[in-house]
Parts: sequence; C-alpha cells; structure tokens
Amino acid sequence: MPGTRRMRLTRRHVDLVQRAIPDPGPKLLPGFRAATDADYAEAVDGMLASCPGEDFWLFGYGSLIWNPETAFEEKRLARAMGWHRRFCLGPDYRYRGSHDRPGLMMALDRGGQCAGMVYRLPQKGLEAELHRLIRRELSQLPSAFPWRWINVRTEQGSLRALTFAMDRKNPRYVAGLSDEEIAAVLASACGFRGSMAEYLFSTITMLENLGIHDRNLWRLQALVAERIEAEGGLTDAPPDHAGG
Repeated sequence: MPGTRRMRLTRRHVDLVQRAIPDPGPKLLPGFRAATDADYAEAVDGMLASCPGEDFWLFGYGSLIWNPETAFEEKRLARAMGWHRRFCLGPDYRYRGSHDRPGLMMALDRGGQCAGMVYRLPQKGLEAELHRLIRRELSQLPSAFPWRWINVRTEQGSLRALTFAMDRKNPRYVAGLSDEEIAAVLASACGFRGSMAEYLFSTITMLENLGIHDRNLWRLQALVAERIEAEGGLTDAPPDHAGG
C-alpha cells in the first residue's frame, strides 16, 4: 500500500548530485541523424492511421507517469504483459548525462510485466498532441525506442495502447549490466534536465503513490542512495524499510 515503505533515496541525495548545466545542444551519435519535421509528420501519420479503435490510448511507464505533458481526458492504471522497465538506453550525453558522466535512461524492455498508466488522449487536437509527444521522445534516427502498439490490462478491460519500447537491435541498447553498475551511473550522471538520481526518485515516488511497487527499481534506489552517501558524505540518511 502507498506510504508503508520509506525510500532510502531522498531529496537530500538528489540535491547532492544535482547541478545547473546549460543545454549543450543535440549530440548525434555515430550512425545516427537528427530527426526532421518530415520524420515527425511521418510518425504521427502512422500513429493515427494504425490506431486500433476510436479511442487513442497512450501507455506510460516512466516520466510519462509523473510528467505526461500531453493532454488527456481519462487515465487508468494498466499492466503491460511481456514488458518491464529497465535502465538499458544509453548513452545520454545531454538530457540527464554529460560526456564526462553519460546517463543511462529507462526504457520498456522485453520480458516480465510492467504496471503503469494509460491515458486516453482527446480527439480534438489529437494530431497536435501527438506532435508534442513524438518531439519529446524522438530526437535521432534510427530510433532506439520506436513507437508501437501493445496490449495492456486495466480493471475496465484490455485495450491497445501506444508506447515507446526498446529496440534491442539498436546500438544504444545496453544489456548485461549488474544492478550495482547501473546504480553507479544513476548516482552520478547529470544533464541540463536534471540528474538520473532525480529521475529515479521522481519515478519511484509516483509509482508508490499510485500503489505500484516495482521491486527492481526499489533495489536500485537503495543502491543509488548508498553510492551517493559514500561519495557525498551524507551520513544521516533514513533506513530503508522496503519490506521485500
């Protein structure tokens, strides 16, 4: 239940690694090119043409839960079967990382299950909302986490929802890292939009408030807090009451 667990990772930890960093601008990776207006238009046209029903649903599993940005008329808790959250998208040299300390972003990866939120987007102005969405999620091609339709379950029934899922064939896919290795990145990386620790903190906080306990993320937040404490000298952090 919400509120029964206390996170080891706190705002004090986040403040220790947070730094004011100016936007360095797009950082194209070898073999990638910048997305153009034509690319965005093609993506939105494809989303609209392939929508499986009258309602347009969007599945969020990370920042779309605590910072959706797009307008919506309804939201529901939902579970995507065959997918799970994982920090497997790298390297991030701009948004929440730098060349000195690249970030490792969360993506929806194959296997397991993922509890999140689905949003029913408004029909009026839908195209404009999708343009906002694709510009948020896509900056380089080929996309490391292209849009696709997946099946999700809600208390009101199953439905098809648009999401952005990891392409394991993309060179930005990072596999095989241990939790300790992932935590080391999350505890230090920071970009112009903030730190990876802040991203993790915001995601888990919102999930817990929704009654969603992600065991993998919960373990990661404890490891990240321990790493920040060791490097930043924070010694009076609260204990971790994970409860499993």
